[in-house]
Amino acid sequence: MPDTLFTTDAMRMVFSDRARIQRMLDFEAALAQAEAAVGVIPEGAADAIAACCHADRFDAEALAAAARSAGNLAIPLVAALTSNVAAADPVARGYVHWGATSQDVIDTALVLQLRDALALIDADVERLAAALAVQARHHATTVLAGRTWLQQAIPVTLGVKLAGFVSALDRHRLRLSEARGRALVLQFGGAVGTLASLGDRGIAVGEALALRLALPLPDLPWHTQRDRVCEIAAVLGLLAATLGKLARDLALLAQTEVAEMFEPAAPGRGGSSTMPHKRNPVGASVAIAAALRSPGLVATMLSAAAQEHERGLGNWPAEWETLPEIALLVAGALAAMADVAPGLDVDAERMRANLGLTQGQIFAEAVQMALAPALGRDHAHALVADACRRAAKERVHLRDVLRAVPEVSSALDASALDRLFDPADYLGESGRYIERALAAHRS
Repeated sequence: MPDTLFTTDAMRMVFSDRARIQRMLDFEAALAQAEAAVGVIPEGAADAIAACCHADRFDAEALAAAARSAGNLAIPLVAALTSNVAAADPVARGYVHWGATSQDVIDTALVLQLRDALALIDADVERLAAALAVQARHHATTVLAGRTWLQQAIPVTLGVKLAGFVSALDRHRLRLSEARGRALVLQFGGAVGTLASLGDRGIAVGEALALRLALPLPDLPWHTQRDRVCEIAAVLGLLAATLGKLARDLALLAQTEVAEMFEPAAPGRGGSSTMPHKRNPVGASVAIAAALRSPGLVATMLSAAAQEHERGLGNWPAEWETLPEIALLVAGALAAMADVAPGLDVDAERMRANLGLTQGQIFAEAVQMALAPALGRDHAHALVADACRRAAKERVHLRDVLRAVPEVSSALDASALDRLFDPADYLGESGRYIERALAAHRS
């Protein structure tokens, strides 16, 4: 499991050993109560079973050791629960885990953990999106170089750059909402998914069990149809990718040679064990690490979905640690970026200064488009490309080279040419895009 550097305390609690055991016991207690409600087991037995379903009464280390031989945690847990119930009510012991199978316990416990986990993730997605929305509005007119293939392209605004992340995060919230509706459902099918052990009362017990756990009852058990948990993994993987993109852009802008935007400074944050001057983007590092690790974990979930018959051999166990690890990583990346976003340290002057590094060549497209109506696009492109080569070779400003070209001066007067080198005049629909993204976020 990821350590404290790569996740949050709250998410560690959700997927702790104690939480896993408690969620499995929640299933057993609810199962007994549901079966009593429909007359499958005595009500007194259900009460006795439920009274014993508290994780503090179980030895997690002993259960883990027993699980190695049993093949899963449910088998020794049910045995331990039966023993505890027998001590309190010998009759009730015979009704523990009545009609269920290990996968019912483990899958439903995982669903209950995922419900808690996704609530935490959703809250932090909103926290990050809200912080980036504030920054996008504040920096709506802060101009910097847009970069393609790691080279300066044409100007953009920091606002439109950040608004793109707000929009992506909003889509992830929608995906999470939709995935929760499909994936967070009860798993209850007995040995092979038919609930034959409960006769004609299987669905009635399932309905009562789902009600007690506040989970929807699916149309039929999904023990070897793993699309539900795979969808959660995939959505979290997409979220990790967006967080990695945000972190990567921030880290690149924080490079010494660029120095346009940094993570907020704080005592002890981003230092080096040997170099006092360092200001490392530590939040970005956490998110990038999550983005790098998540695809392989998602691939494991997808690979495990091709299970054999009514219970996969090794496929299902492959999910047990994989999906929680994805959630843990994404939680850590989200928290890291949500902590960074409100305090982004933006050097707008350095951004503007870096626009001049190419001595005007960043405005080459603007000049080409202005000349195209008079000269034709292809000729304008060739003319400006040649002027760029001359400007680079002679180490002079592109505008000075263009002024000496008769075809340029005949098409554009001096003031028109000068305006083409003002970044504020070549931002396209940036402002409107920001407003559209932020309006969608507010709604």
